[in-house]
Amino acid sequence: MNLDELEILLVEDNPTDAELTMRALKRKNLANRLVWVKDGAEALDFIHAQGQFQDRDPEDLPRLILLDLRMPKVDGLEVLKRIKANEQTRKIPVVVLTSSQQDKDVVESYKLGVNSYVSKPVEFDEFIDAVSTLGLYWMLINKPP
Repeated sequence: MNLDELEILLVEDNPTDAELTMRALKRKNLANRLVWVKDGAEALDFIHAQGQFQDRDPEDLPRLILLDLRMPKVDGLEVLKRIKANEQTRKIPVVVLTSSQQDKDVVESYKLGVNSYVSKPVEFDEFIDAVSTLGLYWMLINKPP
């Protein structure tokens, strides 16, 4: 895959949830240009073209970031904080897609500038529908800056 065509950055440490998310997006033909990273540190390296992603053009930013909150190394709230604090990356829509339904996580995410907060449905079909709807909205309906 040519990373300069990147559209979705999936930040998810759970392989099962990542696979379900990618499957849902593939059903709507939205996963052709998707990169999956497995923790917050890897996400920040990718976004800022550092570490293992240093050969990536830092100007080629994703059109959408799907971000889990509970991750190793750097948690999702810290990733969100750094994305929204950076002039170059703050305009990227970030959707928190997490199993957390804690009010404090919702409130903190919005304080930090998240564009949407979605709790992962437990049921398989509901999960697929939710991710498909998210993908369609953010990639096809929403008009980015």
